[in-house]
Parts: sequence; structure tokens; C-alpha cells
Amino acid sequence: MTKNLKVSCCSIILLFILSACSSSAPVASKSPNVQTQPEKTPQEDLPSVLLGNEFDIWEGTPYRYGGANKQGIDCSALIQKIYLSSFNIKLPRTTERQSRQGYPINKNKLQVGDLVFFKTSLTENHVGIFIGKGQFLHASSSQGVMISALNNSYWRSKYWQSRRILN
Repeated sequence: MTKNLKVSCCSIILLFILSACSSSAPVASKSPNVQTQPEKTPQEDLPSVLLGNEFDIWEGTPYRYGGANKQGIDCSALIQKIYLSSFNIKLPRTTERQSRQGYPINKNKLQVGDLVFFKTSLTENHVGIFIGKGQFLHASSSQGVMISALNNSYWRSKYWQSRRILN
């Protein structure tokens, strides 16, 4: 191939790609009686995607008090690591100090990424990350890294507070 022919072919291919990207999608007709929820923008879904990825990484990691790696991790280390790797936010190492970060929010106003705190005994606290649909990601002392329901009778009875770190 000659140099001019190569340039022409590349130009045609580039033009084809650019024109394909600029085409508009057909508009679907909607029945006036059907109610639809507004679609989330990719940015609104980002925390969910990031937390899903974190769960894939940490799922099943055993609980170890003071642990901070895949061999064993405690709840505050898990939250600290997830916030740093997914959101580039540095949080303190302990649940007590994490419970003073951000600002308090009402439990019925939880958004994906909010921290949920529990008083599991007179001296022990627990932390997890709300992932939506009434569930939170955490490092359970009995089952390791897992997802639990906030309305589970145990967690409901131990609920202490929620805090928003992400804006």
C-alpha cells in the first residue's frame, strides 16, 4: 500500500467511527400510564460499583481482631482499606475514631457509601458500609467479610448511628 492510500483508509475508518458515536439512539415510546424511575447517572452508580468490586476482593476473608490483610481483617481496617482504595479517602484505623468522621445522618436517609455503626457490647463497637437496599458490607467476627441486612433482628437491636463521609 502506498502512503496516501494508508492515510485515506485511516481517515475513512476514523470518520466511520466518529459518525457511529454521534448517532442518536431511537426514542422509545412510553405509555402515559407507566411510571418510570429516573435512571441513575453513571456517577451515581459509581459507589455501588466500587463497593461491589471491594466485596469481590474481600468476600470470605476471615475476621481477625487487629488484622488488616487477606489473612484476617477487623471491621475498622476493612472500612479504612475500602475507603482508601475506592474513594481515595483516608479514615482513622479504629471504629471509635471513624465514628467521629463526616457528619451524622438519619438511618432512613442512608445512601450507598455511608458508614453504619453498632454497639455490640458495653465496650465494643462495629462498623460497616451501607451498600443500598437495606444491606451493609462488613467484617463479621463470626463469618468474616460479608453482607448483612440492617433490619436483621441482631443488627437492628445493636444499631447506634450512621455517618456520611462521601458528598
